Amino acid sequence: MRKISPEVAKHMDNLSNEAGVISALAIDQRGSLKRMLAEAANKPADETTIVDFKEAVSKELTPYASAILTDPEYGLPATKVRDKNCGLLLSYEKTGYDTTEPGRMCDLIADQSALRIKDDGADAVKFLLYYDPDESDEINDKKKAFVERVGAETKANGLPFFLELLTYDGKMDDVKSEEYAKVKPEKVFKTIEEFSKPQYDVTVLKVEIPFNIKYVEGFNGDNNVVYTQEEAKKLLKKQSDLTDLPYIFLSAGVTSEEFIAEIKMAEEADADFNGVLCGRATWKPAIKPFAAEGEKQGREWLSTEGKKNIENLNDALKGAKSWKDKLEVED
Repeated sequence: MRKISPEVAKHMDNLSNEAGVISALAIDQRGSLKRMLAEAANKPADETTIVDFKEAVSKELTPYASAILTDPEYGLPATKVRDKNCGLLLSYEKTGYDTTEPGRMCDLIADQSALRIKDDGADAVKFLLYYDPDESDEINDKKKAFVERVGAETKANGLPFFLELLTYDGKMDDVKSEEYAKVKPEKVFKTIEEFSKPQYDVTVLKVEIPFNIKYVEGFNGDNNVVYTQEEAKKLLKKQSDLTDLPYIFLSAGVTSEEFIAEIKMAEEADADFNGVLCGRATWKPAIKPFAAEGEKQGREWLSTEGKKNIENLNDALKGAKSWKDKLEVED
């Protein structure tokens, strides 16, 4: 069992509910959120609307979440209006990745550090890594070293390190394609196995569901079936068995109903997952009324439908396990 300091354990308590399950809300999107708000308003994006939207999400939904994840660039005002019982994670990475070279290389926010994130009142550092385990050693060694540095810096400041892993294939353009759906599970498995190693000092892995639900029997719509539901559950169980770290699921842009179906499959598979960090599945439909009709209408959607989404998700987390089953506090 991995060991953590009492200070890190205290922060983990702040991020989880009484059962030790993480039911967190993600609103750290920046570039994509700006684009969505601009499209909904049918006018160029501005810096004010994205800040206001994050504040609205935080104010209306954090009473029902164990923690909120946001960014230091636009999200700090939102942290000031979160519920007093809601923990805080802050992103350390810049939004997006470098498109001028292969490898989807990430970078850190220039004027941030783990110390500054701690000083802003955060309970954890979150770093997002795009990773293709089958890409060249030259590319992946850089990424491994990067994560080692972030992990060491976070540990030195007495904070939990949440590592978000997003897989891709360097030879494919579309991660939503049927072609990628067929190779995604092994990509996810290899990536989780690598970053569960002790040298990265990861506290919690934020991971993808190891399949694309839009190619799972019963959820596939007009798409071909790549996996039956039983095969999907076996993939969830295999994912669970590959790491001894606490891990939580990200929603990856699916609907609230699809995400809840995935969580229920994980429970039925007896996967030892420890919660969720859910973003767009909870609040995305609020963008249109907020941007096109006004803040009042957006907040009304969040306080009704958004609240319902997060409460339904919390109900679905009854099968999640406590992070305390996987981490031991040092004496």
